[in-house]
Amino acid sequence: MRKEDCYLLGKITRRHGLAGNVILKLDTDQPELYNKLESIFVEINGLLVPFFIEKSSWSKLDALNIAFKNSTEALVDQSLGKNVYLPLSTLPKLSGKQFYYHEIIGYNIVDENDNDCGVIRSVNDQTAQTYFITNLDGKEVVIPIIKDWILEVNRQERIIKMQLPEGLIDVFLVPSKKDE
Repeated sequence: MRKEDCYLLGKITRRHGLAGNVILKLDTDQPELYNKLESIFVEINGLLVPFFIEKSSWSKLDALNIAFKNSTEALVDQSLGKNVYLPLSTLPKLSGKQFYYHEIIGYNIVDENDNDCGVIRSVNDQTAQTYFITNLDGKEVVIPIIKDWILEVNRQERIIKMQLPEGLIDVFLVPSKKDE
């Protein structure tokens, strides 16, 4: 399995108990989708290694207590602190204005008047406000991801149409005039 064919599910954060169980902290808005995991891929030394799950239970709202099949101390030690992935094919298809962050990389953003607002290079979801980072005319533009601003997601043309506040794009493109 290749990393580019997978998405980040979470991270194995620590051991749980004495029976070789681990805690998988999920990085998702919908942890309930992962009730019945049969296997996961753990990134070890840059490779995705399959780990098969014997049983799992909820530790917290966003954390699973997992017991691996054929678990050994060495296996558990190798998994601690490692990122966990699942194949992209396991994600449910989204439609309408919903999208996964990984799927819209390379999409063009346009405003309601079809003015170009840049090509999405990445999505920052590590802050309180999630935002697109686009490239427009060689400059980095930051556009907040606000559901009410998204008018349309066109997957065929790879375009997201947004209703943006007047002047937002200018903040990044127009040189500022210093106060005199």
